[in-house]
Amino acid sequence: MKFGGSSVANAVRIRHVAEIVKTHLNAKPVLVLSAMGDTTDHLLEAADAAYNTGKFSLDRIKKLHMGTVNTLKLPIQKEVKTLMDELASLLSGISLIRELTPRTKDYLVSFGERLSVRIAAAYMKSIGIKAEAFDAWELGFISDSNYGQAELSKESWDLIPKKIIPLIKAGTLPVVTGFIAQDAQGSITTLGRGGSDLTATMIAAACKAAEAQVWKDVDGILTADPRIVKKAGPVEAVSYEEASELAFFGAQVLHPRAMQPCMKTGTPVLVKNSYNPAAPGTRIISSLRDGSLQGKKKILPVRAITARLNITLVDIVSTRMLGQYGFLAEVFSIFSRNRISVDMVATSEVSVSLTLDASYDLGELKKELSRIASVEIKTGKAIVSIIGNVKRSSEILSRAFRTCQLVGVPVQMVSQGASKVNISFIVNDTEAAEVVKALHLDFFEH
Repeated sequence: MKFGGSSVANAVRIRHVAEIVKTHLNAKPVLVLSAMGDTTDHLLEAADAAYNTGKFSLDRIKKLHMGTVNTLKLPIQKEVKTLMDELASLLSGISLIRELTPRTKDYLVSFGERLSVRIAAAYMKSIGIKAEAFDAWELGFISDSNYGQAELSKESWDLIPKKIIPLIKAGTLPVVTGFIAQDAQGSITTLGRGGSDLTATMIAAACKAAEAQVWKDVDGILTADPRIVKKAGPVEAVSYEEASELAFFGAQVLHPRAMQPCMKTGTPVLVKNSYNPAAPGTRIISSLRDGSLQGKKKILPVRAITARLNITLVDIVSTRMLGQYGFLAEVFSIFSRNRISVDMVATSEVSVSLTLDASYDLGELKKELSRIASVEIKTGKAIVSIIGNVKRSSEILSRAFRTCQLVGVPVQMVSQGASKVNISFIVNDTEAAEVVKALHLDFFEH
């Protein structure tokens, strides 16, 4: 059971999490926690201040954690103070030598999770749960030394069950730090985006758990962004592939990296809402067979619709492409040299269109591409993605284009992903919300 930062943001939320955990004790859970609230951001702000100005403040971090300890009447003031003193010493070192390496940054942000598990485990002990706090490396989380984006080592697959299963058999509830590990030299590392979810799915997969539960602040994976579509509702189930596509194209679900351990072992992932535990949530599983999950309900062709804004569209046209091998290789080698990652691609006999994140500086790229083709760069675009049933792609495409025609929005590019669960197309940023609303109305509300 993994709970994110907003789920353990203060004393009230920790009490609430403990109530949820109590209802699952018969299933012998393992608990994975993120840092409390915005602690990670506050730690990074303190580090930047120490590095840039030589001065820093831990007031917000101390107030939250010591305040929570006092509110919950926990006997761990000394333990929390020891961690706070260690953190203050680290920040003093940064301010003195004015150096903040990736290794130091990983050590710094680890304090959020280390504080959070100690406070939560102490509270659960105080209400009669046999809980014990652990730093992830104590339970077999060994990684490489790629600070900020560390990958877990193969040996972790053997070490994690060896460490955790005896604790479970002894009736202990392990409360484990998400997001962090240690390399072979004993330096603390962080697992990058989706790191806390990855900690939970790795434990579930390695220990052959019944499922990995990821508790968020939404009722599972939704059919669309509820800020755009008021009637967006939870999706009962999606495949790992569909969930990966949804995450990539803007839905706030699990990061694709976090799903890899469970994909490897076929372990189901259940996305639940810690603010609304009664909601059934969304189950992410290996594959969906029509009717296997939905009973006698009509199977919808589409699972969800997402929009990703602030996209750049690059159109490359050259008659040199006609019948020539090597042209596309030359185009993509230019992107590679400029370290620019491409999202969507569509090609014809004499042109290639592709999309990029708008954060890139494209000056040098355009200069190099212009030597071999005519190039047009268009900004202010959005990718609208429809994640759905591959067998009904013709129906999905015809309905989607008809809907765009009805709302008067021209489609500027189309791409169907190799996984075949995703159909994406480009519209203007300003039109994306209207298109998503209209598609949702057609596929889900009629």
